[in-house]
Amino acid sequence: MNKNFKMVTMAYLIFTSAVLGMMLYAGIVVTAVTFHTEAWLGADLLTRFQEGQIMTENFLRLSYVVNVLIVVVVLYEGYKFKKFERDTVTQVATFFVLATALLFSQYYLPDIITMQQQGEAMTKSVAFLNTHKGSEINSKILALSLLVLIVQNMRKACK
Repeated sequence: MNKNFKMVTMAYLIFTSAVLGMMLYAGIVVTAVTFHTEAWLGADLLTRFQEGQIMTENFLRLSYVVNVLIVVVVLYEGYKFKKFERDTVTQVATFFVLATALLFSQYYLPDIITMQQQGEAMTKSVAFLNTHKGSEINSKILALSLLVLIVQNMRKACK
């Protein structure tokens, strides 16, 4: 591995790790605070629907970073693939990262926003609950596959 590509690899690992950290922070910390505002504010000032709107805005902003992640992963892993630096685990992890990242930013999030725009009653429907549950599962798969991709690339970079 030449010196320039090592620097690119370090930048790639830092960026992908930062995105993983953002995703985990948004999913664990931000949701816990946002959906329990009464504990932090001392009174029920926001409805569950309003808290959901705030959370959606957080995930919308996260989706911008996830879209950049998609481009970065395609470029980096595509270059490595072209250079015949490939293995099955990395290829599978790359596929899952790309598929779940696209689902997150291009399918689930727009669907949830559309349903929220239809009003509070829609967010209590079975369709919304199923879409929301699907997005939660998708995010967990994205985080796990991104972690696998980071570990695989770290393992190769440390040889």
